[in-house]
Amino acid sequence: MLQSIFSAIAVYISTSIDYLFILLIIFSQSHTRKGMRHIIWGQYLGTSVLVAVSLFAAYVLNFIPQDWIIGLLGLIPIYLGIRVAVGGEEEEEEEEVVEKLESGGTSRLFWTVALITIASGGDNLGIYIPYFASLSVSEILIALVVFVISIAILCFISYKLAKISFVSETLEKYERIIVLIVFIGLGIFILVENGTIQTLLGL
Repeated sequence: MLQSIFSAIAVYISTSIDYLFILLIIFSQSHTRKGMRHIIWGQYLGTSVLVAVSLFAAYVLNFIPQDWIIGLLGLIPIYLGIRVAVGGEEEEEEEEVVEKLESGGTSRLFWTVALITIASGGDNLGIYIPYFASLSVSEILIALVVFVISIAILCFISYKLAKISFVSETLEKYERIIVLIVFIGLGIFILVENGTIQTLLGL
């Protein structure tokens, strides 16, 4: 159970670092309680959509008889980790967030946050699908509980850090290294967990 909890925490953190910076910008633009509630619920809705799509895709993959074939999906987070290390999309995403916030009021904040979460969640699907496909039903339930709690923690941390520029700048500096290590580690875990590496070495 502890392993399931820690792996779920690692998966959520690795896929939500970019959301941390986006939420930092959004919280810095909103100063009312109503606006903050919209941000939090928007983040919940956006993440829920991504998780639902991932669970459906993972369910379909369960009909594939060979576990080691499913393990090949572990190559996706490895690829994403390398791409994050050599690429730089976060600044463009943050600029888009600022533009959308400037064009919309508090009434649109909920949907804006939800849509931004979904729109920037392509990498999340690449991680969530192989991750959920490698879990049992009980492990998936544990992961979902961890995700629900983690979203609240993410929003709280983002709100607090929005007032501390030094902290946000430091996190941004090491973001790529953190994502690279966790994504590649997760990919290797999926490959090993499903016996993919062992099967390929035995060919």
